[in-house]
Formats: sequence, structure tokens, C-alpha cells
Amino acid sequence: MTAAPEMSVGMIEQVAGKGAARAAARRRRRLDQGIRKPGVGTYVMLGIVLAISAFPLYYAFLLASTNAAYIAQNPMPSLIPQGELFDNIARVLGSDIKFWQAVLNSVLIAVITSVSVVLFSTLAGFAFSKLRFRGRTALLAFVIATMAVPTQLGVIPMFIVMSKLGLVGNILAVILPSLVTAFGVFWMTQYLSEALPYELVEAARVDGCSMIRTFWHVALPAARPAAAMLALFTFVASWTNFFWPFIVLGSTNPTLPVALKLLQASYFKDMALIMAGVVLATVPLLILFAVAGRHLVSGIMQGAVKG
Repeated sequence: MTAAPEMSVGMIEQVAGKGAARAAARRRRRLDQGIRKPGVGTYVMLGIVLAISAFPLYYAFLLASTNAAYIAQNPMPSLIPQGELFDNIARVLGSDIKFWQAVLNSVLIAVITSVSVVLFSTLAGFAFSKLRFRGRTALLAFVIATMAVPTQLGVIPMFIVMSKLGLVGNILAVILPSLVTAFGVFWMTQYLSEALPYELVEAARVDGCSMIRTFWHVALPAARPAAAMLALFTFVASWTNFFWPFIVLGSTNPTLPVALKLLQASYFKDMALIMAGVVLATVPLLILFAVAGRHLVSGIMQGAVKG
């Protein structure tokens, strides 16, 4: 069913009188003032922010297209790329840092943790936002409070646990502690408390759905926009994580950030070689944003529309 066309001020005056017409005119002026088209200044500011954000990546690309001698003579390289990028990439791929094994490990860790964080965080968010049970508020407050604890404080106990389990050097030691996050639970709880009406849950229960089926067929589709954002954040965080994989995996079974650390020699750092590795590690993230960005924004916009 299509919406009726909006009446003009003149039509409103004929139908409802001059008072209603003046009120409609004032309301439309306020709307026009609140929804203004972006001007030149807005685009200039956005362009500056984009340039500042993209410059570090472009600077790494510039260094990756040079060599160590050029960098030593020119700490600030030319803004025009040189011609040694593919040679440096070939050196990275031919080095003894187990590059392809590191890529496989990073892909497995990022994909598994992204899926598990979205699933478990959405399940917990559904329980905290729509179910009533004793201690719900205190338990949610405790989960949120764990976000204030620095990760470094739990490294030694977690390493001892992984050592007892015999998982040191195994990617399971990185996956298991990341299966769910406090931020993910908080994110999905806040989203589902607003986006999922109680009436839908009650209707599903009246129709005979179990709680798990209600979650799977009602809550999970409603949480899709927020889940997409959470999956993207989790994937990027897992892909770029260095601290814990460096401790528990080391050089025996590295992830990609750990493997790039191994490109540094003891007394000499070939910055061109290291930056070529950084560019290789960044390309999958750029492809992910290019492929999923439009669908991500579309899902967010759909989730923002109510009615």
C-alpha cells in the first residue's frame, strides 16, 4: 500500500483553515532547516579526514616499493611509488617465515572467532534483553565490568592453563579464549533491547516455538545488522592481533602479524621488506571492506528503519 501524497500548504488552508496552514508551513521550515544538503565545507572536511586516515597505509606502500639503501638516504620517501614493490613481495613470499602457513592460521582464527562471537554474543544478548531471570542485572554488570580489566593481567594464568592443556603452539590456544567477548555481549544486548519487541517473542512462544527456535527464527534475523558490524570488528581484531599469539604460538606456528615480526633481523631491519609484508597483510582487509562494505551499510540502514 503506497503512502498518500503530501498536501501542499494551499490545500491545507482550503481544507483546514489558515491556522492549520501556518502551522504546516512552520513545521516544513523546521524540517528543511534540520535536513540540509551537505555543503562544500562538509566534503572538504571529509576529504581531509579520509586523507589522514589513508596516509599511513599509503606511506607503508611507498616504503614497500623502495629498498633499504633508498630508505637510509631518504627517510621521507617520494610520494611517487618506486618500482621494487613486487621484488619485495617476492622476497617476503620466499623467506623462511612460513608465510602461507601464517595466512592460513590467521584466516582460521579470524573466521572461527567471528562466527562464535556473533553466535554466543547474540544468544547472551537475547537472554539479557528479553528474558527475566534472577540476577540478570548483576550478571550483566559483571560481564561489562570485565571490559575494564587489562588483557595483560590474564596472560600468565591463561598461558599456564594452555600449557596444562598441552595447547601451547596450537592455534586452539588463540581460538578458545576468544570464542565470546564481553564487548560482543554488551553490544548485542543493547541492540536487541531496542530492535526486538517483546510482542514478537511472545507471538513465537504462543505459536509453540521453543526458546531456542524463537532465538533462531526471531532474534537472530532481527540482530542481523548489529551482528554484521560485530563480525567485522571481530574479524579485524583477530586478524591484527599480535600480543597473545606471539606469546602462545611463537615462531613455530605463527599467525600473520607474528610472521611479519620474524622479518626483522637481530641487528638490521629491512624496512622495505617489512612494509611489503605489511601491505600483503592489509590487502585481505581492504578486499573484505570493499566486498562487504555496501552490504554492511545496507543492513545497518534496514535495521534503523522501524515500522
